[in-house]
Amino acid sequence: MVGPYRGLFERPGTKAFVLAGLIGRMPMSMLGIGVILLITALTDNYATAGAVGAASNLAFAAAAPLSGRLADTFGQSRVIPPFAAVNALALAALMISAGSGLPEWTLYASGLVIGATSLSLGSMVRARWTVIYGGTDRLHTAFAFESVADEVVFVTGPALVTVLATTVNPYAGLIVALVCMLGGSLALAAQRRTQPPVQVVRSSGGTPILIPGVLLLAGVSLALGAIFGSVDLITVAFAQEQGVKWASGFLLASFAGGSMVSGLWFGSRNWRISLRARFVRALALFVVGLLPILFISAPGIMAAALFLAGFAISPTLITCFSLTERLVPQSLLTEGMAWISTAITLGVALGSWAGGQLTETYGASDAYVFSIAAAALAVIVGIGGSGLLRLPAAPSPSET
Repeated sequence: MVGPYRGLFERPGTKAFVLAGLIGRMPMSMLGIGVILLITALTDNYATAGAVGAASNLAFAAAAPLSGRLADTFGQSRVIPPFAAVNALALAALMISAGSGLPEWTLYASGLVIGATSLSLGSMVRARWTVIYGGTDRLHTAFAFESVADEVVFVTGPALVTVLATTVNPYAGLIVALVCMLGGSLALAAQRRTQPPVQVVRSSGGTPILIPGVLLLAGVSLALGAIFGSVDLITVAFAQEQGVKWASGFLLASFAGGSMVSGLWFGSRNWRISLRARFVRALALFVVGLLPILFISAPGIMAAALFLAGFAISPTLITCFSLTERLVPQSLLTEGMAWISTAITLGVALGSWAGGQLTETYGASDAYVFSIAAAALAVIVGIGGSGLLRLPAAPSPSET
C-alpha cells in the first residue's frame, strides 16, 4: 500500500510545501473548539461561543473563493503573507477581547475577520500538486495523500487544543494554532518554485462555480459538510448521554481514522474505472456505512461503527477534488477548489445547527437520521447529475 507514495516526493520542493501546508492548516481543526473552550472558560457562555464560531465559519465560506482567485491572479507568494498577518492579528484581538471583558461585539468582529482571512491552504497545496503531476496517474496519489493529511489534522488538532486549553491555560491552544498558521503559511509562501504560475490574461467575470459540473460537486460537498457537522455534534451528545463524555474525542477520532486508512488504500490503487464512477460509488458507500450508527447504544461498538463509516470520506473527497481539477481551467484552479472547501464549510455549519436542534428534540441516536438523510441527498444529487461530470480528453486510461 505504501509503494505508490514512495516516488511522490522525488520532485524538488515537494517535501517543503507539503510540510508547510500540513503545519499551516492545523488551525482548521483547532480554531473552532479552541474558541469555544476559551470563551466558555472565561464567560461560561456557550451561546456566545457557538455564535462566534459560526460567524467565523460563514465568513470563511464567503471569502475563500475570493482569496483563491487572488492567489490565481497574483500568485500564492504575494497573497498568503498579508492574509496570514491579518489573520494572526485578528486571532490575537479575539483572545485579548475575551480576556479583557470587552463588549461582546468585539468577539464577533474578531471572529468575522478570522474567518475572512483564513486561507484554504489545502486548495493551494493541491494546486501545486496539479502543476507538478497534472495529467498523470500520480495526481490521484497526491490528492489521496492530501486527504490523509487532512484527516491527520482532524485527528490530532482537537485533542491537542483541548489538552492545552484544559491543562495549561485557556489561551494555550489558540496560541499554538496561531503559531502553526503563521509559520506554516509563511513557509508555504516562501516556496515560490512550486507555486502555480500566475495567469496574466484572464477572462472577465468568469468563475468556476458557473461550470455545471463544479456547481454539482459543490452541491454534493454541501451535503457532505452537513454529514461532518452533524456527526461531530451528535456524537459528542451521544457520548454524554451514555455517561462517557470524556470519550467523545476518541469517537470522533475513530471517524477520521477510518477515513485516513481508506485514503492510504485508495491512493495506492491503480484504478480502471472512471473518476465519475468512483465518485458515485464512494457516495453510495457513505449511506451504507452510516446506517448502523442508528441502532448502536454501546460507546465501544459505536467507535467501531464510526471507524467503518469513515472509510467513505477520503475516497469521496479525493475524487471530488480530482474531478474539480479536470473540470476547471488552469487559470481558475485554486478558486475552483476553494469553492469545494466553501461548500463543505457551509454544510458543516448547517449540519451542526440541524444536529443540535434534532438532538435537543429527539436525542442523539435519533438525530443521526439527519446525517444519513444528508448522505442520501448527496447520492441522489451525485447520481442524478453525473452526466455533468463527463470529462473531456482524458490524459490516461485510468482517469477516463
